[in-house]
Amino acid sequence: TRSLTITSVDQSMFEKAQGEKVTLPCTFELSEEDEGPLDIEWVLIPADNQKREQIIIMYAVDRVYNHYYASMTGRMQFTNLDPKSGDGSLDILNLKAADTGTYQCKVKKAPGVQSKKIQLTVLVKPARTKCSIEGSQEIGKDVTLKCVSQEGSPLLSYDWRRVSGTHELPATSVLNKNTGELLLKNASREYSGTYNCVASNRVGTDECSVELNVTPPVNTAGIITGAIIGTLLGLAVLCSLIFCCCKKHREKKYEKEVHHDIREDVPPPKSRSSTARSYIGSNRSSLGSMSPSNMEGYTKTPYSQVPSEDFERAPPQTPAFAPSKVAAPNLSRMGAVPVMIPAQSKDGSIV
Repeated sequence: TRSLTITSVDQSMFEKAQGEKVTLPCTFELSEEDEGPLDIEWVLIPADNQKREQIIIMYAVDRVYNHYYASMTGRMQFTNLDPKSGDGSLDILNLKAADTGTYQCKVKKAPGVQSKKIQLTVLVKPARTKCSIEGSQEIGKDVTLKCVSQEGSPLLSYDWRRVSGTHELPATSVLNKNTGELLLKNASREYSGTYNCVASNRVGTDECSVELNVTPPVNTAGIITGAIIGTLLGLAVLCSLIFCCCKKHREKKYEKEVHHDIREDVPPPKSRSSTARSYIGSNRSSLGSMSPSNMEGYTKTPYSQVPSEDFERAPPQTPAFAPSKVAAPNLSRMGAVPVMIPAQSKDGSIV
């Protein structure tokens, strides 16, 4: 008696690159005894046996259900639009590294039941490969060329080649394909040129280049001597600036002190009040010594006005006084003490 049979048994392992498409085969044949409804399921078996299988897509009762596995929504579909024709193969588009795992195809049509497991490995191509030089690029020194891919599934392999000159690696070079390091011992001028590194794995390659320029050793003694001379010159300039600033500061301080001494020796100017008092006092003494005959001229003098400094500098003049009555000046306005002045009456007697 025949029963349901899965016919796609040739390939059970697939390796694909990230971003590519894969078709997991699952073709089958039905027998006359299989009379129940047809069910086709694709499940993802987790690496941890403690976890349950996850249904990712299913065909049942002439209908497709593909909303069980969110991470593959929109990226998976049955290869044949009518799986009941005997083709339940699965297409997965735009593969990701997380899609790596074990997939199982289950075909049920009672009483027949069959399944098949397929291992899928999604590899990442080498990408963002960078080349660099480590060590001094001087004649007689050891130089290391490094090559590292930022992306790429293991196992990655690195290979160096020279793209200029003889196109052959130097005889003293040592290559490590696993780490991507190329050691050039006792470098010489002939080692100069462009070197290319190729990183590869089972699904792709990537490469980068670096320019090596081997030069004679640097004269370190001359560099040190120049640095010392430059430092001394810099210190000399700095000391000169400090000396000039200190000298200018001392000169300014000296000018201030001399100017202050000169100002202290200058006598203060006379005030108007002192001039007025001296003027009144002199007039008072002169009035006391004069006779009544010459007092007439003082009546014409405006004692109510305060004389200015120009009055003191004016040349003295002797007025011709006529005998008359002398009016007492208003000395209270000048801040002086009133003085009694004698006067002569008509008959010649002193009043």
